[in-house]
Amino acid sequence: MLTRRDFGLAAGAMLAAPSVALRGMQAEQGPQFSVMMWALNKRGSFEENLQRVSEAGYRHVELVGEFLKWSEEDWRRILARMQELKITVDATSGVAAGFANPAGGDAFVAELKSFVPKAQRLGCGQIILLSGKRVEGTAAGVQRDASIATLKRAAEVLGAAGIVGVIEPIDRLENPPIYLDGVTEAFEIVRAVGSPQVKVLYDLYHEQRGLGNLMEKLEKNLDEVGLIHVADVPGRHEPGTGEINYGNIYKKLGELHYKGVIAMEFYPTGDVVETLRRAREEAVRAMA
Repeated sequence: MLTRRDFGLAAGAMLAAPSVALRGMQAEQGPQFSVMMWALNKRGSFEENLQRVSEAGYRHVELVGEFLKWSEEDWRRILARMQELKITVDATSGVAAGFANPAGGDAFVAELKSFVPKAQRLGCGQIILLSGKRVEGTAAGVQRDASIATLKRAAEVLGAAGIVGVIEPIDRLENPPIYLDGVTEAFEIVRAVGSPQVKVLYDLYHEQRGLGNLMEKLEKNLDEVGLIHVADVPGRHEPGTGEINYGNIYKKLGELHYKGVIAMEFYPTGDVVETLRRAREEAVRAMA
């Protein structure tokens, strides 16, 4: 049983070395598998779903800022439970400001600075960053240039904290006003930023809905991929329920020796534990 002293030592270690969990994951052999917790919200409480994730054989989870509403008691209890289950947080979103607003660079960087200590408290190694909306009437290239300039500033903040920022394009079927809607431009922006602290979150679900051609983009840009999200199209359910050939994608990731995190971000159609376990096991077999 976790004692108060043990919890204090664990929490202190998280604060002192926020990227330890990420470095440990990178040192492990092969890709790591995670579960985006929001996709399980309708199946039970946060802590019930932590238990299910553990039973399905996962060691990592991803968040969308749930902790912003946690009380101190929630923090204590949930971090202790995660330690008992040997589950870490590999990534989280929660920065509301977008990096592509030409007039919003200062606000984005300020919010990121205030968010970093929360990510550190979680022991989280990656922060998911969104572009924000298209600004109507803005000349071509202005928001792209703003993205590069703001993310260069963000890279300094992230580097000082030992955290990586991953920028996530969202398809415009889901989010019509979003600026960054595809990984091709995301990769171009990241290369222009030129920092190991800023990578791309390649969400295969969003990219398939909006633009497709998933595997060629992986082959050409894998060095800039910091995180991969998985769900099938249509419906955002587990692989095998829709049109994406995940067997081929996983095989390609294996051939490319991808060592990062693959996060399941889908609504399970069946039993949560069995569906999550099967999704992970199918990926492992295909990548081998």
